[in-house]
Amino acid sequence: MALDSLGRPLRDLRISVTDRCNFRCTYCMPREIFGRDFEFLRRDELLTFEEVARLARLFVQLGVEKIRLTGGEPLLRRDLERLVQMLSRIGGLQDLTLTTNGSLLTREKARALKEAGLNRITISLDSLNDEVFRAMNDVDFPVGRVLDAIEAAADAGLWPIKVDCVVKRGVNERSIVDMARHFRGSGHILRFIEYMDVGTTNGWRMADVVAGREIIDTIRREWPIEPLQPNYFGEVAERWRYVDGAGEVGVIMSVTQPFCGTCTRARLSAEGRLYLCLFASEGHDLRTRLRRDAGDEEILDAIRAVWRRRDDRYSEIRSEQTAGLPKVEMSHIGG
Repeated sequence: MALDSLGRPLRDLRISVTDRCNFRCTYCMPREIFGRDFEFLRRDELLTFEEVARLARLFVQLGVEKIRLTGGEPLLRRDLERLVQMLSRIGGLQDLTLTTNGSLLTREKARALKEAGLNRITISLDSLNDEVFRAMNDVDFPVGRVLDAIEAAADAGLWPIKVDCVVKRGVNERSIVDMARHFRGSGHILRFIEYMDVGTTNGWRMADVVAGREIIDTIRREWPIEPLQPNYFGEVAERWRYVDGAGEVGVIMSVTQPFCGTCTRARLSAEGRLYLCLFASEGHDLRTRLRRDAGDEEILDAIRAVWRRRDDRYSEIRSEQTAGLPKVEMSHIGG
């Protein structure tokens, strides 16, 4: 088991397979920054599927039990089900999941991912109001097609489905009750996420954050809910169940209720840099070692050394002093 300097184990690995996305969500990849002239990674800079699978196997040797594929938008990476199949064969890996905006998740793609070995899926949806959602994704993408993707994932057996909703004040907080009502009793798990200061391009202000407690109170005014215990050490969402048995809802409160003390996650960018925090300023190069044919033990030692020095706890110390620090963009390393 690899433990960091604060005694936190390495349990979860988020793997970005591309830094590209077909949405321009205002809280993640604002169009004025990520426009036509923005330089994304070249194909030769991306880790190959074989390189990703090799690193994933080594991370599992160090204690990783869960891998989540992210982006950008991961389904933009061609033949992603081939990588899913490679990862699903790693002994000791207990959970293989993927986060997507749903725009490319057809019924055929959902079945192919399931057959390749994907266990579960998370789909982002920030409002059921079509006008609000189109404005937030900033590419005029309709709600109906994301709902179709959720249905396709369910039909393929990618269950339970988690639906993530980022809440920003003055933008979509009025969608909270509609979202909860829609997914109550569906078997899907709706999770609301506080608007976070990821990267340096989204113009984050504390005044734009709808606190998790406010979200919970909004739902509680409509239906009785009660808290649930975490499913596992390091779970980021605070879980609540509807008293009438209509399922559960979660709230991720990175801003107002940090969970740095139980964070077990590492992030691997599409070009093979290891990041130890969602708010990290720099990553650690693993691709160079891969491409100069370093042995497994050398790479394992490098990962161990990086993790053991880890002392990141940005959300716990967020302040005026941290506000101006450079941070990697969320679109580059996934959520």
